[in-house]
Amino acid sequence: MRFVDEFRNADLARGLAAQIAALAEPGRHYKIMEVCGGHTHTIYKHGIEDHLPDTVELVHGPGCPVCVIPMGRVDDGIAVAKRPGVIFTCFGDMMRVPGGDGSLLDAKAQGADVRFVYSPLDALKIARNNPDREVVFFAIGFETTAPSTALTLMRAKAERIKNFSVICNHVTIVPPLRALLESPDLRLDGFIGPGHVSTVVGCRPYEFIPKDHGQPVVTAGFEPLDLLQSIFMIMKQLAEGRSEVENQYSRVVPWEGNLKALEVLAEVFELRPYFEWRGLGFISQSALRLSDAYADWDAELRFEMPGVRVADPKACQCGEVLKGVIKPWECKVFGTACTPETPIGTCMVSSEGACAAYYNFGRFARSKERAGA
Repeated sequence: MRFVDEFRNADLARGLAAQIAALAEPGRHYKIMEVCGGHTHTIYKHGIEDHLPDTVELVHGPGCPVCVIPMGRVDDGIAVAKRPGVIFTCFGDMMRVPGGDGSLLDAKAQGADVRFVYSPLDALKIARNNPDREVVFFAIGFETTAPSTALTLMRAKAERIKNFSVICNHVTIVPPLRALLESPDLRLDGFIGPGHVSTVVGCRPYEFIPKDHGQPVVTAGFEPLDLLQSIFMIMKQLAEGRSEVENQYSRVVPWEGNLKALEVLAEVFELRPYFEWRGLGFISQSALRLSDAYADWDAELRFEMPGVRVADPKACQCGEVLKGVIKPWECKVFGTACTPETPIGTCMVSSEGACAAYYNFGRFARSKERAGA
């Protein structure tokens, strides 16, 4: 297939749905986790769940990079943004993420120079054009966005731009998956592997899941037929008694990953001993920090930050959503006190958040279902 409408063909979708239903064992309930927030949005934008039998349930994982940032890290960023002489830059999704002391957008309204950028290179350009100001980039994301941060730091070093620094919040995909699989309150039958992350890391890192836990993994693309085919591949593995890593997204994802990008990551970053994840707590070696060779551009060394752990609001159940324990509509404040305009938790803020996906694409259907129950 060459064109996007071919990946949204209704007849092919119905055919895949019929094959999935035929593979479902009578009386068995299947629970499959899509790790990536981009997959969650495709599922609800295109009504993928409506094509599946009732016995196949999709649950959401911690694959939204904005959603997993704990409130304390947001407060660290706000503290730096409020310092005199600082231009604080971040992606647009981060602007409204609530911390314990408001959001970066609130800080901007209070006079801090906070700007959203489309790329860390934009932040470096701001530093180049404002040599008398300190420019800080709040870096977030899984291995998907980490290479762009790394290349920006390499350029800053090559050009000796000293008024640029990075608060590194890049996280890695494998440790949270291990934490989920070891969680006693979650039982899964398989994983839809993240597409974007896998373009960098490949499929090999997921081999521990079938090996150690006996569950299939299928790395998937982001179109409706990609997801339906991935679910079919998982169901076929389960029906045949297999558990393997398969690559549905082979048109984009190489099995070994992007070797050049991995080399860049290895040069610029090193693993943190531990990092706090919203909803999952502290996970060892699950995030990146700048290596010693790039310490001069490390904002965490350049600026004093509160570094205080902040508990999530009691009303917010983002943690349970990120672990797949509950669906967004089961949260007590979903769609009432917590909306995209007035978010309490990160899952409602991010363009990849599960709560935002439900709110924008699934809330009316879910309301009808609940009313008829």
